[in-house]
Amino acid sequence: MSKTISFKTYSAKPAEVDRKWYVIDADGQVLGRMASEIAKVLRGKHKPQFTPHIDTGDFIVVTNAEKVALTGKKEDQKSYFSHSHYPGGVKIDHVKDLLKKRPEKVIENAVWGMLPHNNLGRQLFRKLKVYSGSEHPHASQSPAEMKVN
Repeated sequence: MSKTISFKTYSAKPAEVDRKWYVIDADGQVLGRMASEIAKVLRGKHKPQFTPHIDTGDFIVVTNAEKVALTGKKEDQKSYFSHSHYPGGVKIDHVKDLLKKRPEKVIENAVWGMLPHNNLGRQLFRKLKVYSGSEHPHASQSPAEMKVN
């Protein structure tokens, strides 16, 4: 007579998730490497209770967005394309101009491209807070410093 062992797959419940706050200083950080780490933490893949269809991730506050580094010739050549679906509605934003006008947008675009493009992805994206200066209004959450390689 053989014993049968049954294993149960753990699925996190939204009410059980313990969320933390992290601060990342983007000064001198490479954009893509930093964005992939941010996406991983927003998604919750760094936690053992990760569940693909549940928001198990943490909050991320990024400071000094204007000092982010891009490798190669990306600062001169990279651009973001959008279209309003009207004739002549093409809009092209170059990274060099965006870093001067709205540096937060460069980090947000990089992270958004690494998140799922559905309702869950939009919910995850709302937990990302990006600021161009070194100050942020989330001190009351007592965020922990997070290092990105």
